[in-house]
Amino acid sequence: MFAGHRYPEAMTDNSTPDPSETPRDAPRNFPPALLTHADGAAATIGVDTGQVEAVAAQGARKGRILAWSLWDWGGSAFNAVVTTFVFTVYLTGEAFGGEAFVSAQLGWTLAIAGLIVAALAPITGQRSDVSGRRKFWLAVNTYIVVAVTALMFFVKPEPGYLWLGLLLLVVGTVFFEFASVNYNAMLASVSTPRSIGKVSGFGWSMGYFGGIVLLLIVYFGFIHPDVGLFGVTDADGLSVRVAMLISAAWFGLFALPVLLAVPEYHAPSKVQREKVGFFASYGRLGRDIKALWKTSRQTVFFLIASAVFRDGLTGVFAFGGILAAGTFGFSAGEVIIFAIAANVVAGVATVTIGLLDDKIGPKPVIVASLIGLIVCGSAVFFLHDGGQIVFWTFGLALCLFVGPAQSASRSFLARVIPTGREGEVFGLYATTGKAATFLAPTAFALFVTIGGAQYWGILGIVLIVAIGLALLLPVQAKPKQLD
Repeated sequence: MFAGHRYPEAMTDNSTPDPSETPRDAPRNFPPALLTHADGAAATIGVDTGQVEAVAAQGARKGRILAWSLWDWGGSAFNAVVTTFVFTVYLTGEAFGGEAFVSAQLGWTLAIAGLIVAALAPITGQRSDVSGRRKFWLAVNTYIVVAVTALMFFVKPEPGYLWLGLLLLVVGTVFFEFASVNYNAMLASVSTPRSIGKVSGFGWSMGYFGGIVLLLIVYFGFIHPDVGLFGVTDADGLSVRVAMLISAAWFGLFALPVLLAVPEYHAPSKVQREKVGFFASYGRLGRDIKALWKTSRQTVFFLIASAVFRDGLTGVFAFGGILAAGTFGFSAGEVIIFAIAANVVAGVATVTIGLLDDKIGPKPVIVASLIGLIVCGSAVFFLHDGGQIVFWTFGLALCLFVGPAQSASRSFLARVIPTGREGEVFGLYATTGKAATFLAPTAFALFVTIGGAQYWGILGIVLIVAIGLALLLPVQAKPKQLD
């Protein structure tokens, strides 16, 4: 995967580095180094020090890209293990109460977390922009998530511990979203206009691959065997609880590189804004949204469109396991195997198609991906009688398009955000996304009710993706519209 990240060959004396591939502070077009003869005349030695320093700066940038992307790799601990495949499944088990009751409480818990994020994410992003402490707040929010994940070890499989587990899930979800705002805002700092799609895709794919590795460690090391590593068994929920400690350590470890290798963000003097109080930040946010509507309406339209289609993309993974087990007869082990295969496909597709993002632009990538999702989702619905082979074929085909659409959506927004407001606008990105999180679940449930069978829910997800596509098509991609 890292084979494409090679250092460039040495350039000739009369060549110049590509400005779009060179950091802003890298030296450019320095004259060749000079030697002085005994008579005082200058003589070149054929070494262009400017080119050497530019290449060195480019190499440092590639190291920062890897360090930045490792946060996504580590974040898979919360996305894959805590909220998708392990802890939430554990928390909705019979040990905590009736299935309907605990599932409903989980739903309300995630809804509350979504409301908190929607209310606070733009403000926290804005304040990290103004304070010039974006990396500091990434660290604070990340390690709160790490601590909360570790505390999940104390959630025993008893009804009395349900509320502790739900509380920890709310806190972890909120602070993970806050950390993601700061992390996404750093994309422009580690990439160039020419490479932003590739970098975004690389980071997103690292999240998928990290999830694969950690799921394999957790599943085969602790959950699947009767006696796992270190003699851990499933007695008293110990296998899942230890998995939470492993996940906390995983995230904490892989979050360190971005904090150590990527410099802190400081807004240029021309875009610096004075600090205001917490509640005054809402007034500023209102004025900024109003200005955004007047000066860059396309960005607002994109935030709305992306909120809809991103919820459809989330629905593909959220309901994929349910459909695999309920409609297509997958066993619990087969669902895990499919999940790992799905992450492999999504990860490879994301890093590969990220290269197209930079060549043809993010919007064509998003549009093509959404069309692919609609076609493959419809095929799963109409061919569901074909059994598991249909789900394996078109289910994995769906995963080809989910990651690229998510990654290109992030890079699209990063291209149009004005310098110094990345955190604030990515906070709006998180807010609009959370505001639409009810769409896919509602459409899924509605179509299941109408059709009378689980597989009808596929059409609900396809509908949400199609609406998002329709909203996206009129949006114009104009870089740096707010400059």
